[in-house]
This record gives sequence, C-alpha cells and structure tokens, in this order.
Amino acid sequence: MRQLRIKVPSETGAAVYHCISKTAGGLRLFDAPAKEVFRRQMWETADFCGVDVLTYDLLSNHFHILALVPRKTEISDTELLRRFEVRHPPSDRAKPSCLRSVQAMLALNGPEAQAWRKQQLAMMGDISQYMKLLKQGFSIWYNRSHCRLGTLWAERFKSEIVEVSLRSLATVAAYIDLNCVRAGLHSDPKDYRFCGYAEAVAGSRTAQRGLSTVLGIADWAAAQATYRQLLFGTAAAPRENAQSITAQQLEQVVVAGGELPLATVLRCRIRYLSDGMVLGSQIFVEQQMAAHRVRMKQQGPPRPWLLPAITDWGELAIRHRLRGPVFG
Repeated sequence: MRQLRIKVPSETGAAVYHCISKTAGGLRLFDAPAKEVFRRQMWETADFCGVDVLTYDLLSNHFHILALVPRKTEISDTELLRRFEVRHPPSDRAKPSCLRSVQAMLALNGPEAQAWRKQQLAMMGDISQYMKLLKQGFSIWYNRSHCRLGTLWAERFKSEIVEVSLRSLATVAAYIDLNCVRAGLHSDPKDYRFCGYAEAVAGSRTAQRGLSTVLGIADWAAAQATYRQLLFGTAAAPRENAQSITAQQLEQVVVAGGELPLATVLRCRIRYLSDGMVLGSQIFVEQQMAAHRVRMKQQGPPRPWLLPAITDWGELAIRHRLRGPVFG
C-alpha cells in the first residue's frame, strides 16, 4: 500500500516537512561528485519552487530534507522570470523557451503568457512538486553521466509534517544532521560536507538562515552555539556519552522505564521522527489529522500517540503508535 501523505494546503499557511527518499534496492550509488550535483540541484530547485531547505543530509543511498513551504502568495512576473533563470541557466535553456522569448510573451500578456504563468506556478509552493522536480532532475543527470538506464529511486518519497515549533523543528533537524554520525562516517556533523549543519559552519548564508529559522534565533553565532548543545548535550564538542548507541541498548532503556539525554537518543535511528506522518504537540497532531479527515471525507476522531518518555521530547506526539521495531 502507498504510504499516507498528509499535506497542508499552501493557501492556508506555512508547513514544514521531513522528506526521505532512497535509491532503488538501497544501492550505494552516490559518490562525492554525485553528491555535489545533488546538493546544487537541491538548493536551485528549492529556490525555483519557493521552498526553504532548513537542513538536510545526503548519504550514498538516501537523503533527508527538512523543508519549509511558505504560505502561498502572489508572485510577480519579475520573480517568475528570476526563478525561471535559476531553473534554466543559459547553458541549459532550450531555444523555444529562452529568456528573451518568455519576456516578450509576458509583455504581450496574451493567452500564451497566462498559460506559461499557470504552468510555472503549478510547480511552486508545493512539497510534492519540489520533490518531483528534484528527484527527476537528478535522475536525468545521473543516468546520463553514468550511461545508466532505469529507475534511480526506490519509490515515491516519504514525508512527515512537522509542527512549526522550537521543540519539534530542532529535534528533527538535529536528527537529520546526525545521520552521518549514525552511519559511522564522522563523530561531528560539521565535518561531513553533505549536510545542512556543515554547510552552515562553512559559511553558507542560506544554510545558516535555515538552521536559524529552526531555532528561532536570527544571529548565526548564537544559533550555532545553541544547536551544538542540542547535538552534543551540554558541551560544544563531541562527548564520550554522546556516542552512538545500539538499538538493543535503547530498547533496554525503554523496557526498564529509563531515560537518556536527547543527544544520545538522536544517535540511534528512530522511526518516530520519520514515519509518524505528523509530529508535534498533541493539539497540533489532532488539528492536522482532523483537517486531513475532512479533506479526505473520512470518519473517526484523531488519536495522537505521545512518544515514550525515554528522553526529554517535550511531549511530542505522532499520528498513532507505530507497528514493528521503532529503533535501529
């Protein structure tokens, strides 16, 4: 069965999504040059679609993206042309749709201009359109450059809507940036080039704005200090007690009714933060599920499920209790 996807119509307000996609068969296809291309396309496609990438992490066979889709507003022709240039740089533009032709068409403001605007706007302000353009564009480049045929991605992307609150966003962002630590690639995500935190530390203003938005702190220096505390506990550097733990060890803590620091728990794979469909406060989950049931014409009251108290989640909840193993 196709996984349920819950989306907030962009006409009603902003929404944040944790998106994940894997390669077909889980094959480790992406080397450093391929990751560089994906990273560039990710930022360019986000700019075109009007989506803000808050943070991300790219490994050799999958990626995580935390993306903010703002509330839909009117977009001027000037901005549409700017975004068109972002998606179609001069070296990549087809002759029939070159920039001058588009400018002349818009100046006439006839039926062709209206159809062009409608076509461009249909690809903007929507998480599904963003992921579609990103995955399709990268697939075309990858298959051409590697003389490859066939599907690159295993399935449609998986997404979880995340409440726009400090606790929810910061927890999911840290979980994403720590993906390279869980994979055993680095002990500190700042040393892994292909994640949002490393880009921010390296000086990318766009990546810095993303994490500053997550933390609600405009000044990057203050935001970075706060974020490192979340990543490593109370210290500003990797700590011995913040190393990766096994799923079995975490399960033992759950069974014993124990509690661990959040920085330690985030170093284990946790399906609550990727498969919950909705993540946030109980009220937020109830509201999203109720609205989704109205849109889908479904019956039955929403039943949020609080995450078990194995760490300081801040009373986060998801759509319902997950089946099967949760950790590992």
